Amino acid sequence: MSCNNCPRKCTTAPGFCGADKRLPEVAAVYAHTGEEPPLSGRKGISNIFFAHCNLQCCYCQNNEISRAVVDKKCIGLRGVDEIVEATVQSLEKTENIVGLVSATQYANLIPEIVERLHGQGLYPTVVYNSNGYESVETLRAIAPYVDIYLPDFKYSDSILAARYSNAANYPEVAGKALKEMYDQKGSSLPTDDDGLAFRGLIVRHLVLPGQVENSTKCLEWLADNLSINVHVSLMAQYYPPEGIVLPDELGRRLTSEEYSIVKECFYDLGFHRGWVQELDAADNYKPHFEGETFFG
Repeated sequence: MSCNNCPRKCTTAPGFCGADKRLPEVAAVYAHTGEEPPLSGRKGISNIFFAHCNLQCCYCQNNEISRAVVDKKCIGLRGVDEIVEATVQSLEKTENIVGLVSATQYANLIPEIVERLHGQGLYPTVVYNSNGYESVETLRAIAPYVDIYLPDFKYSDSILAARYSNAANYPEVAGKALKEMYDQKGSSLPTDDDGLAFRGLIVRHLVLPGQVENSTKCLEWLADNLSINVHVSLMAQYYPPEGIVLPDELGRRLTSEEYSIVKECFYDLGFHRGWVQELDAADNYKPHFEGETFFG
């Protein structure tokens, strides 16, 4: 069975991500208040944390659920019916926004999930929260169902992309994907009277320890190929996940000196829309997918 949901285009099942694209698995639908302010609002976004991932970065903070083989105790929902039911219940308590977190491997099911919500009279803003390793064809197929793109732009360096994510072509592939997202949404991020975004594009970049040049070149690419008017979320929340063997250079947190260089580049390039995390953000973004509290 072949799969065209992502650029890996696996020809055997299960593929690289380990997901069954016919039966989506989800860790939880969780009211998350830690996203960018126009997405979280006061009550939080209803994030659907999909299991498995088409990138599987060696340092993934969601590694419990992003692996090809996920422990069953970390899976809370299976199938579209359960996902939609849980999302309906979650939306009763959150802002009218749904986040599809790492949903690429199930992209073929996004239309069904969104249409099922519409069938119940719910029309939330849909946020596609992605690692950036996307095919243009998939992005065009889901375009009618996505209001806001929230991609990462992880690597400008193909060697790093291969070393950390087994995807040497990430810079090229993600570049094409980001251009497609930008073509669809532009650089504006309109908000309603409550300050909640309802359309647009936000590009995230996580600064990794020892990889300042990768970060500055990612920012330069965004400025040169998209626009300095794009909303960029610069993140300092990296920490070495426990229980994982990492390359030596990733065995520590980011230093203030490293982050200062990247922040200076951000402002020198002229970016003026977005968010810059504090260096201590890593203390507040440690997910775990057992029990009822998923962050902390």
